[in-house]
Amino acid sequence: EAPEVIRQLKSLGIHKVVMMTGDSDRIAGAIAGTVGVDEYYSEVLPEDKARFVEQEKQAGHKVIMIGDGINDSPALSAADVGIAISEGAQIAREIADVTIGADNLYEVATLKELSNSLMERIHKNYRMIVGINTGLIILGVAGIIPPTTSALLHNTSTLWISTKSMKNLLDREA
Repeated sequence: EAPEVIRQLKSLGIHKVVMMTGDSDRIAGAIAGTVGVDEYYSEVLPEDKARFVEQEKQAGHKVIMIGDGINDSPALSAADVGIAISEGAQIAREIADVTIGADNLYEVATLKELSNSLMERIHKNYRMIVGINTGLIILGVAGIIPPTTSALLHNTSTLWISTKSMKNLLDREA
């Protein structure tokens, strides 16, 4: 399922997928070629993983780290979002921001889809709130509507936007 998950992540806006492993170059290269990552690094130590994450962040990239072992813990901690695999080491699960099931890598793509939808909703709501409130202020200052009507419309718009925000972010049936 890894090749399909990587394709989904790229279609959802992930630009670069990197695999870092402590395994030999021969094994890492074979796996990297099969799953379709953009780059891979073999025989990597835990501190090298964390250093790589920090370098990517300093270059202005948002970094998501997925790991399951003690060796991944420093990089999970350094990443913008650390995702641990549930069957992995307890310390990795404790350090990570999110834990996913080991039997379903598609959860990573679902998390990205959820993240994209949530950010889109936040930006849309912000624009609506600013627009409505600006309009109400202008109408109030111009004397077109009284302050009580402005307050009522403000509170009504807040309730309306809040109610709209309760809609499921993922358009999937359970």
